[in-house]
Amino acid sequence: MSPNASARGERPPKTRRLSVEQASEHTPLLAAGDIAPTADPEISEVTTLIDESSSSSSSSNDVDPDDKPLPVAQILVLCYARWVEPVAFFSIFPYINKMAQENGNLADADVGFYSGLIESLFSLTQMTVMILWGRAADRFGRKPVLVLSLIGVTLATAMFGMAKTISEMIMFRCLAGVFAGTIVTIRTMISEHSTAKTQARAFSWFAFSGNLGILFGPLIGGALADPAGQFPELFGNIQFFRDYPYALPSFAVGGIGVTAVLVTAFLAEETLKKDIFGGGSDSEESAGAPAKPKPINTWELLKSPGVPIVLYTYGHIMLLAFAYTAIVPVFWFTRIDLGGLGFTPLQISLMMGLGGLAQAIWILIVFPPLQHRIGTNGVLRACAIAYPFFFALLPFFSLLLRYGGSTGETIFWFITPVLLCLGCGVSMSFTAIQLALNDASPSPVTLGTLNAFALSLVSGVRSFSPALFASLFAISARTQWLWGYAIWVLMVLLALGFTAVSRIMPDYDELRRQRERRELDEDGLLHVGGGVAGVTIAAEAYTD
Repeated sequence: MSPNASARGERPPKTRRLSVEQASEHTPLLAAGDIAPTADPEISEVTTLIDESSSSSSSSNDVDPDDKPLPVAQILVLCYARWVEPVAFFSIFPYINKMAQENGNLADADVGFYSGLIESLFSLTQMTVMILWGRAADRFGRKPVLVLSLIGVTLATAMFGMAKTISEMIMFRCLAGVFAGTIVTIRTMISEHSTAKTQARAFSWFAFSGNLGILFGPLIGGALADPAGQFPELFGNIQFFRDYPYALPSFAVGGIGVTAVLVTAFLAEETLKKDIFGGGSDSEESAGAPAKPKPINTWELLKSPGVPIVLYTYGHIMLLAFAYTAIVPVFWFTRIDLGGLGFTPLQISLMMGLGGLAQAIWILIVFPPLQHRIGTNGVLRACAIAYPFFFALLPFFSLLLRYGGSTGETIFWFITPVLLCLGCGVSMSFTAIQLALNDASPSPVTLGTLNAFALSLVSGVRSFSPALFASLFAISARTQWLWGYAIWVLMVLLALGFTAVSRIMPDYDELRRQRERRELDEDGLLHVGGGVAGVTIAAEAYTD
């Protein structure tokens, strides 16, 4: 009870009193009643250190916080905002090469360089600002940062289609990269909405919404680019679309972004509680309220137990993912005699669609129960074992077509789709490492910043890995070193590195117990100090 409680007309809590006869030298100092009962209720209240209400509150605290149900509506709102981000990112892929060639009057050989430059600068911009957005989300709240970031991404994406020079394309794309707070904030909010028992399901939905964005983004961009040329009967007479052939897909994605802004602004709930990062009052602290987590600077966060190895593993997994994404379309397209599969564009699109469907099934259906059964580290180790075998299978497919004749081709089409779907199970590592990052965070106060560090690392990897590994594949095919399969030897070696590091991942339960012990020690010191002060005040008052 605060000192001003009586002035506000509040009734003191009922207490179980000890009579003088009942008290002895064996009576505990923190007895559940008055140590020195008096007729003065103020003195009686001060000397009563533990009351019945505290026992009832302690019984209510026995409820396991991990049993809190998942707020499905909030997760769906955040997944919709998550869906918009890859839609905006991937919607330009079908037309960026042609747009760059037309805006810059580029030769065919130079188009790939400039389109790659635009995307590399976008990723570098994200890497530069990601930590700032994470800090802002930790300080000002998750929701305002998310809404502001969505507004920025929406405007920058809508303006991209109006660019008429290479410089304008770079400027608008980098502007979209500046507003990189969406993905880091959404990850943090989903983490705070979920518990240890529900986070696997929540992040499987998060990953699935991202896959849907990767699917719909290129479809929107490809279907609406150059409408005057694709649909002359509808748009051929509209001069605006003849002057700005890529404005329509940008406007369409911008419209989708506006809906995400409105949904988030009106329906999303703030997940950063005020009492975590600065709420409460001095009187509450003096009354024995739990101590607030102390702010952690950047260096302390990076040195926190479990954080360095989890961040490294996060970057290693993303390197494998980006390298595979860069190599496999070229591998499918390259001639069989050069070490590829010689697929047609239709076959490539069908295989990509099959792979996307398989990833969705693994993440949505298989991952949640598997993570519940063998744990986050168990899923990571299983994926780490599967990765080298998955990469080693890909040149084997090429060998079947190269030397197997008609029988080899029959076997290829029988086993390749099945093994591709099985191999896509390694995508569960993307969701598992996010859960590992959440569990390694030393405090709720630092969760946004830690996610920002991880995503900055991802943006840095993405800025160079596609161009690097696509070039290495081209060198491997051109030189025919190891019959054109040298790139897959490198990929297997990189995957074996992930296999090794997965064996030394931290024990998250032990990290949680260590944090809880530190918090209890800090709270215990605070409560003991408050208790000694209370007894001293009571003794002085009783003497007077």
